[in-house]
Amino acid sequence: MKAIVITHPGGPDVLELHDIPEPLAGPDDLLVRVRATALNRADMLQRTGTYPQPGRKPAFEVPGLEFAGEVLSAGERVDGFAVGDRVMGLLPGQGYAELVTVPARLAMKVPENLSWAEAGATPEVYITAHDALRQCALESGESVLIHAAGSGVGVAAIQIARVLGATPVMGTAGSAGKLARAAELGMEAGINYREQDFAEEVLRITGGRGADVVLDVIGASYWERNLKSLALKGRMVLVGSMGGGAAPANLGMLLAKRLQVRGTTLRSRTLEEKALATRAFEKSIVPHLASGRVRVVVDRVFPLAEAAAAHAYMESNANFGKIVLEV
Repeated sequence: MKAIVITHPGGPDVLELHDIPEPLAGPDDLLVRVRATALNRADMLQRTGTYPQPGRKPAFEVPGLEFAGEVLSAGERVDGFAVGDRVMGLLPGQGYAELVTVPARLAMKVPENLSWAEAGATPEVYITAHDALRQCALESGESVLIHAAGSGVGVAAIQIARVLGATPVMGTAGSAGKLARAAELGMEAGINYREQDFAEEVLRITGGRGADVVLDVIGASYWERNLKSLALKGRMVLVGSMGGGAAPANLGMLLAKRLQVRGTTLRSRTLEEKALATRAFEKSIVPHLASGRVRVVVDRVFPLAEAAAAHAYMESNANFGKIVLEV
């Protein structure tokens, strides 16, 4: 089968289309003909050699944390799926390929209204956003600040926060265009981090109270302002560290405000944990995808063979929503 292989650590040009052996499916697995997969920041880290696929080193290093496609075969212990079903789900890697195997517990049926590109862009960021907001116990009527509102996780989190009843839903981005598009998805207050101090803006928008929940993908460079942005007994969840991974902790503010800070990632979790996150998302959010209340935003679609160009485009930070590879 054809797959995109990381030939050695480096820039986008190290991604090459190769012929590699087809994956072998076990009795609890689905063998899926991939129609679409999508880019995630973790793919770029894997490409540079700083975030390898968990578990045993594969014979061929193929990135890709999510997929959508058709079931070609189901293992003897699999219930609920049949040949021809349209499915999507999480992967620890290997998604930039024509075929994947996946434990059936990590697969979900694709709503009929979703295209292959939309389905391929769903699992990683929507499950991440839903799981992160659940960890913070976001409740109806609470306020939330979502950083990188134009990213895949940001686009998902804005809509999921609205479904959960959060208000106001605030978000940051680096351009007026991205903020305007995020507002169309339900963001009530946009903050341009290039022109405004987001902590001061959050306090102004909330009348000095602060946000009940902050979802952050930036990390160290936002640490102090995130703490300042949080309300008394506020909760913050870190799902990335694009702005650095080491920051001095303001323990006084943590103590005085009685704040909670969590870190989370999906890729390194056990199969059981991933299955629980998948089923929770399937129950809570997939019906809203099916109804159209929650939308999957696809920025651009590249052919699988042009994965290097897709990575270069992602590194430009020009995208709003997901970048998809059509297989």
